[in-house]
Amino acid sequence: MEQKKIAHLIQVPFTGLGLYNGFRGNRWLRNRIQIFKQFVIPSLKTQTDQDFILWIAWRREERFNKQVQEFKKYLENKFQKVVFTFSGCPIYDDKYSDLQAYKRLVEALHGSMGELINIMGEADIVLLTLQPSDDLYSKDVFKGIKAIFKETDYEAFGFEKGYIMNYKTLEVSDYNPTTNPPFYTIKFDKKIFIEPLKHIQYISLKKDIGKYKAGTPIPSHEYVKDCLKYGTIRDRSFIVGCHGENISTFYDHPFKGEQHLGTREILNNFGLENAEALKLKFSLRKWILRKLPHKARRKLRYWWGEKIYNFLRA
Repeated sequence: MEQKKIAHLIQVPFTGLGLYNGFRGNRWLRNRIQIFKQFVIPSLKTQTDQDFILWIAWRREERFNKQVQEFKKYLENKFQKVVFTFSGCPIYDDKYSDLQAYKRLVEALHGSMGELINIMGEADIVLLTLQPSDDLYSKDVFKGIKAIFKETDYEAFGFEKGYIMNYKTLEVSDYNPTTNPPFYTIKFDKKIFIEPLKHIQYISLKKDIGKYKAGTPIPSHEYVKDCLKYGTIRDRSFIVGCHGENISTFYDHPFKGEQHLGTREILNNFGLENAEALKLKFSLRKWILRKLPHKARRKLRYWWGEKIYNFLRA
């Protein structure tokens, strides 16, 4: 990779993934944008390697959303290279049938490539780092990712452990997932990356695993290692952010470990040395939900999203 030009894409799937068709209204969107501005942007700005392209992916419905248009202008004043695409979420969503999920992924990738090709320029290699819209990487991660791919023959690379943070209280604890978390980077030859069908074939399962058949594009972040030659390190290099707008992750998550009493050193490493507690408009429904056990919350959210919400939208 030393003689090749690299385009490093930081992919933020903002809407279109998961329950509620990946969108829960303009109030929810306003809160998620606030969270991104208050926590994710400082983390991105503190990266020691600023040579990246910030790729924010949206549904088609958000193209003329005033909040999204204002957000784009805001980001363009913060970063050198920003691209918004509106062809859907470029991640396989197993909440749909295999055929629907595959079709949605092809359409999302195909619709995004025009803007991406223009902004990537003459790159030979594409590094695609998944950046959840409310989570963070520590300051040397982007620099380290490039170094790791130069030194290894990995097709993808990720982090095993990190921290979990309550944005409303600034509490931080260890986060010790037992499955592969959604903090990884995939290395593509550009010719493969820009061709949707080759792109999908490259990131697909090599054999049947559980309910998923060989040829299924990364069904979920847990399966990246089953699709590509994958490497990990155990450094705590990410923060899972909790704020009450999450669909499935809460601060008292079962993966939560020891809480840290002195958090400033940790926060500094993520660009949050001046962080203030998040303040969102009070929601009685969310307050009640937070009082329930984690498993009960998951079931209620799934039941609402899959049953009631879809019935009302039918």
